[in-house]
Amino acid sequence: MYNRILIPTDGSTVAEAAVDHAVDLAEKYDAEVHALFVADVDAVTYSLGTEQVDRIRQGNFQGMTDLREDAEEATGYVRGQAEPLGLSVVERHAGGRPHAVIADYAADNDIDLVVMGSHGRSGVRRALLGSVTERTLRSTHVPVLVVDYERAEE
Repeated sequence: MYNRILIPTDGSTVAEAAVDHAVDLAEKYDAEVHALFVADVDAVTYSLGTEQVDRIRQGNFQGMTDLREDAEEATGYVRGQAEPLGLSVVERHAGGRPHAVIADYAADNDIDLVVMGSHGRSGVRRALLGSVTERTLRSTHVPVLVVDYERAEE
């Protein structure tokens, strides 16, 4: 049923809450795990020059030690959970608008399931803060499993 499972991650505890679910499913279906870190260029555009933003869009974090380390740590966490179970892991670092990059990656790599964490915010807080998870749901036709961080902690 699932051959390739995508785990978008920013290294946050919310994203990590989804990893357990994704890895469990991948183990059950012997699926390949894809760990994707997306640097949000909208969030950094004002503080960086155009050349650096273009490099980030290409997933080239060279010379940006903090960003590169964040990306490697985030996808490395996924690898660390999946590889001991004998699962194959593909790590990818990219830049762009997270929901669009996730949707494009899922389509381009024949992903069968996207597993993402969510804060579980609703109402005004979600409208004001936005939600990468909600935007991803609207941007892809690939099934998305949303893991509620609040419930995962219980």
